[in-house]
Amino acid sequence: MTKRNLIADVLRLKSEKKALILAHNYQLPEIFAVADVIGDSLELALAARNATEPILVLCGVRFMAETARILNPDKMVLMPDPDAGCPLADFLTPAMIQKAKEQYPEAAVVVYINSTAACKAVSDSVCTSGNAVRVVRSLPQTQIIFGPDTNLASYVQSVLPEKEIIPLPEEGHCYVHMRFDPEDLQEVKGAGIPIIAHPECPEKIRNLADYISSTGKMAEIAQTGQAWYICTEAGMLDRLCELCPEQSFIGKEDAICADMKKTTLQNLIACLRDLSGEITVPPDVMEGARRSLEYMLTVP
Repeated sequence: MTKRNLIADVLRLKSEKKALILAHNYQLPEIFAVADVIGDSLELALAARNATEPILVLCGVRFMAETARILNPDKMVLMPDPDAGCPLADFLTPAMIQKAKEQYPEAAVVVYINSTAACKAVSDSVCTSGNAVRVVRSLPQTQIIFGPDTNLASYVQSVLPEKEIIPLPEEGHCYVHMRFDPEDLQEVKGAGIPIIAHPECPEKIRNLADYISSTGKMAEIAQTGQAWYICTEAGMLDRLCELCPEQSFIGKEDAICADMKKTTLQNLIACLRDLSGEITVPPDVMEGARRSLEYMLTVP
């Protein structure tokens, strides 16, 4: 079947099943063509929380689908490929958080949304790359246990020197954002092209960037210039080209999240047709995880 026919099938099934399709910014362009909501983790979480459709289909990775289920537990939440995980999330476990709490009993615990539901359940708050600074600033505690992304922890620490950010674990990172090379960025800067870097990038990359931004804010920044180098997953370039057709974007072609690319039109059709790939969260995890997510959503 042609891509056009596959898209038509998805749109037909979506209407028949009364489903809402949520897609992350790193998805393939053909997934954007059938999605109802496209955004970063925070935007998808808010859309899931407010959804009225009986079925939510999450085109992204597992922690996003878990978040949708936690925030709107009466809905059926499906993933076209339930095996699409997040290696960053795998760095952190609830046992590690509990051990850190014993070592730092006065500290609050903030986990990146790129973490498992079980880790969210034993934390004080969740954060995204877009609101991490605001969430940490809102907490009364000076010490903040923060995981699993060390680079994001470092970024928050640089903005909030009055806080003591305790990274957990020390080596947690997103492999995609580790692919960028300072020498390449020096060449880009030498050519006069401004740089937008995701806060998951290492400090040496962030220090060369003109702006540090979550994917949700990149289009807004891009409107202020003509050409940009983007330090994040390569799929974001497709999204930015859609949102900002008057601008041009370059990045690193091999900065690819393999799990984000597991969603295809074919498995999305099968998911909608069969209502397969349902994501559930254990009841004993649901309550704590919802509490930490809801705290994040109350931070202005």
